[in-house]
Amino acid sequence: MNTVLIVDDDKATREGLALALGRAYRVLTAADAEGALRVLTGQSVDLVLTDLRMPGRDGLSLLRDIAVSHPGVPVILLSAYGSVESAVEAMRDGAVDFLTKPVNLDHLELVVRRALRQKNLERQNARLRAQLAGRSALDRLIGSSEAMAAVRERIGQVAPTPATVLIQGPSGTGKELVARALHALSPRAEAPFVAVHCAALSPSLLESELFGHVKGAFTGADEDRKGRFEIADGGTLFLDEISEIDLATQVKLLRVLETRTVEPVGSARPIPVDIRLVAATNRDLRAWVDAGRFREDLYFRLNVVDITLPPLRERQGDLPQLCDAFVREFNPLLGRGILGIEPEAMAALAAYPWPGNVRELRNVIERMMVLAHGDRLTLADVPANVRAPAPAARPAPADPEAARIREALHAEGGNRTAAARRLGIPLRTFYRRLKTYGLEDAR
Repeated sequence: MNTVLIVDDDKATREGLALALGRAYRVLTAADAEGALRVLTGQSVDLVLTDLRMPGRDGLSLLRDIAVSHPGVPVILLSAYGSVESAVEAMRDGAVDFLTKPVNLDHLELVVRRALRQKNLERQNARLRAQLAGRSALDRLIGSSEAMAAVRERIGQVAPTPATVLIQGPSGTGKELVARALHALSPRAEAPFVAVHCAALSPSLLESELFGHVKGAFTGADEDRKGRFEIADGGTLFLDEISEIDLATQVKLLRVLETRTVEPVGSARPIPVDIRLVAATNRDLRAWVDAGRFREDLYFRLNVVDITLPPLRERQGDLPQLCDAFVREFNPLLGRGILGIEPEAMAALAAYPWPGNVRELRNVIERMMVLAHGDRLTLADVPANVRAPAPAARPAPADPEAARIREALHAEGGNRTAAARRLGIPLRTFYRRLKTYGLEDAR
């Protein structure tokens, strides 16, 4: 049943409207704008019916507040002093209708029913768009290898929950794609997805960016500014390169996660926030904890669920699918009509170790398409450094991954099945990596 909030300073009007609408809707009432905002903060409301003229703040002021704090809640204004100017101003500010008193109750019920039908239709459309966005986000995680199948399965398991997620993997493997998929497939999909690249900001700027600041908090703070936590309220906050946050900011971040409130720089007033946190790093975060560069308590707060993305060299079987996807992506963007890649060129691409992972492959395919002379990419189009990579370009053994495997085994008491599940990789792949890194006897 939809909930309607009636706001009017006249008690008899409130009660009369509540009686008329109470047959079809759950009705709440408030005597003024401040009371209405308190109701809206504490309860879910589907439509507001408010008088225009009230002591204190009027109905137009309430309408504007609702448009900011509760966007999507339709507002109908009532007035005993109806005028064309008032109606135009109300509609311009977002009111769905403007009715004059005394109200024809049959007409009022029709207007309310129509407004709620439109709201429900918009909600269904938003839900459908979110579902399509979720499917699109998963589709962008290209590859049929066991490792990518495991990643997609883990995303499907975790996305509907509020759990904090730590995404680990080398640079260029698609960690932000995973974060966006988690958001798009979650109940928060209609709310904001806010990304912060922590390494791009100095510690002082990062603190203000995350938590916001009040006017006068520091030189140049000419006005209050919301931080990313507040902007992401109701949605998902993605902190990329989380390992680069300095220790002082780590303390504040931990407090936010524990209290679910933020204190803007220069203010001691806590502001409640409701966010789902997703963090990512290309570091071995456990090793950084051991080295004293990252707080252990924050590490455990972040690592509720871990998703590990493999480097491209460990899923070479996905290379043809990735290449095909990039060709289809760039054809319209570059005005080309590339039909495919010759076997010799694909063999050269498959032999390259891809230290920059999928991001590097995407850049190479784009370059090949820009410079190609025919409608198929040939060995001659493959960049020289990819055709014959220098020995130094080949990566050293994946020490960070070996360390993560040891950590998972330690955390699971040597249980290999549980350790594989913890890392989000198939058991057969886990045993293969134990052999690769000489960890068969590890416990």
